[in-house]
Amino acid sequence: MRSVVAFNESWTFREGFSPADAGRPQEGQIVTLPHNAVELPFNYFDEKSYQRAFTYQKILNWSDDFAGREVSLIFDAAMADAVVYLNGEEIVAHKDGYTPFEARLTGRLQHGENLLTVKIDGSENPEIPPFGGRIDYLTYAGIYRDVWLKLAAPVSIANIKVETGSVLADLKSATVRCDFANPQNLAFKGTATVTLRGPDGTVLASARGETSGGSVTVAFDRLADISLWDLDNPALYAAEVELATDHGSDSLTATFGFRVATFTAEGFLLNGRKLKLRGLNRHQAFPYVGYAMGRSAQERDAEIMKQTLKCNIVRTSHYPQSKWFLEHCDRIGLLVFEEIPGWQHIGGKEWQQESIRNVRRMIERDWNHPSIIIWGVRINESQDSHDFYAETNRLARELDPTRQTGGVRYITESEMLEDVYTMNDFILGNEELPGANRPRTPLRPQQENTGLSKDVPYLITEFGGHMYPTKIYDQEQRQAEHVRRHLEVLNAAYGDPSISGAIGWCMFDYNTHSDFGSGDRICYHGVMDMFREPKFAAYAYASQCEPSEEVVMKPVTIWARGERNIGGALPLIVLTNCDEVELRYGSLTKRLGPDRETFPHLPHPPVVFDHRNFTPDELGVWGMEWEDVQFTGYIGGKPVAALKMVANPLPTTLQVEADADILRAGERDTVRVIVRALDQAGSRLPFLNDIVTIKVDGPARMIGPQVIAFQGGTTGFWLQATGEVGAITIEASSSRFANRKLALTAQ
Repeated sequence: MRSVVAFNESWTFREGFSPADAGRPQEGQIVTLPHNAVELPFNYFDEKSYQRAFTYQKILNWSDDFAGREVSLIFDAAMADAVVYLNGEEIVAHKDGYTPFEARLTGRLQHGENLLTVKIDGSENPEIPPFGGRIDYLTYAGIYRDVWLKLAAPVSIANIKVETGSVLADLKSATVRCDFANPQNLAFKGTATVTLRGPDGTVLASARGETSGGSVTVAFDRLADISLWDLDNPALYAAEVELATDHGSDSLTATFGFRVATFTAEGFLLNGRKLKLRGLNRHQAFPYVGYAMGRSAQERDAEIMKQTLKCNIVRTSHYPQSKWFLEHCDRIGLLVFEEIPGWQHIGGKEWQQESIRNVRRMIERDWNHPSIIIWGVRINESQDSHDFYAETNRLARELDPTRQTGGVRYITESEMLEDVYTMNDFILGNEELPGANRPRTPLRPQQENTGLSKDVPYLITEFGGHMYPTKIYDQEQRQAEHVRRHLEVLNAAYGDPSISGAIGWCMFDYNTHSDFGSGDRICYHGVMDMFREPKFAAYAYASQCEPSEEVVMKPVTIWARGERNIGGALPLIVLTNCDEVELRYGSLTKRLGPDRETFPHLPHPPVVFDHRNFTPDELGVWGMEWEDVQFTGYIGGKPVAALKMVANPLPTTLQVEADADILRAGERDTVRVIVRALDQAGSRLPFLNDIVTIKVDGPARMIGPQVIAFQGGTTGFWLQATGEVGAITIEASSSRFANRKLALTAQ
């Protein structure tokens, strides 16, 4: 039977590479995968530091288990232009930095020690997408995803594709296609037994198919009592395939869901029900280690998107992302727009062929994920290229006729070869440009962008971002405008039934090339900072959820008289899904409902306190005493949320919180730890610029420096298990606070 085990431990890493040295062990640093070739500072670094070659080596000892079996290494991804050697002999080369590849070792392994050498080249090779032009993100070198040692029978299962049918009928159907790997070209006869299991493991149906070739398809119909995969009930089913041939046996399981997702000219439908898509774009980057974060961090990002930001869709900008992330989107009910690597630039003929191969790799890896509802088969924000994009669309439809295609552009009147016109609309803010001839406009009319005479399936895939970069410690007035811009676009999208939804730019700040961002190698485009701490704009999304899921009430203020231009706190936006919000200031009480006049289409417009509700001197004029404020949220006339903000904030509490208190030692698990400087009412102190010193005891290491600085009253880091079990203690110290300790366990 098949065996797949992690192959991440005890790699030797060194800078540089020489083909002449691929067959001999070299000195270097012992590392564990996932691994970033160059650990970077938080900001102000030279991105060219990793744009060169590196060497990874590991000894694979012969095992009697290898005899008579196919032996290979599966690399989930490596950045980039990877070449794998066994005992000095080149085995496989793989240019793409975002999709998996397999290095077949069968027939080349010797008894005793076998030296594996992997060359990684972080150079921005113009023959490989996304390279060749300027890119607004970083492509960190390294074997940054997991590697697996796979043993299988000489004839084995290469892939499984599940397609569901009659999804909205009482009796549903499914077809399961099994593709086989036969690298030795052996003659064989075999039987594939396919068993469908429900979410609770119950067997629903089983069938067999005879095979002597490359694939077999087994069909199931009249499947009863099937739960649909949906946002609130992401029911997952399993197709278990057992292959028996005269060369041995194999088994593999694919997870899938019964659901139908359709973009129409009247909006998006999930399982026949109209759903307005509300989401954010996500890069897969983290501070210090770039792409090299494992399972827990990937899963946590999906949870933040769904459970904290209350989004229902994420776009994997601008490349296929970790299987751990996508699998968790399946489990928690988060929709996904997945796309091929690229950013504006289209290269030559070989570059385009590699991009077409990216379409195949992406779809064949991910076609069973119910969370994925559309394939992005166009280079993000590129110009039209008819022949190139005709082929990417043709291939996508051939490989997976169950999903529509999209192609993200920012140019208007672009040729529509895809099924869905996906558009980055950055019109909001253009009114500030010299010669602008239109008023402030959240989104352009669909037909103005498409140039077509009729509505088509249409999705906004970016807005905001570089049009209004905002830091977590920016002046309150700028942060309030950042909030308003996100609200205005979401309101416009909700108000236009021809728009399937809007995906904002972006989830969190990210490191970028020197050509972009704020000059410090960071684009401050996120509604969260790089540690996934929310800016005020994050609550523009979170507040759109129903109060039955979570009551949200977030005033967009730090409550200080002199923070804004001229002074005061008005207009004061309260991002909330409450029916009313009451503001109490001294003896003054104001109670308002949502501002449906300004935001008539949002599910939950904000409450806005402004000069329509206050006389100029009701909150006190400059020179008068500034007082505490109390906010109370009401639903159905009953108080459901309360928040006090103090007029004289003082450093009071050093808060240290981890996303989990248990780390999986054997997986070198990671956990995010957030440190906040809080005042006496529990609010962040946004302008406290002190440092925090972190000390870690036990079987874990801190990723990044041990001395870190507050930004916006908050900072953070990731902690990684070292492989041993035991108690872990984190101690945080800062000069303005009492020390704080946090206990975790590696097990």
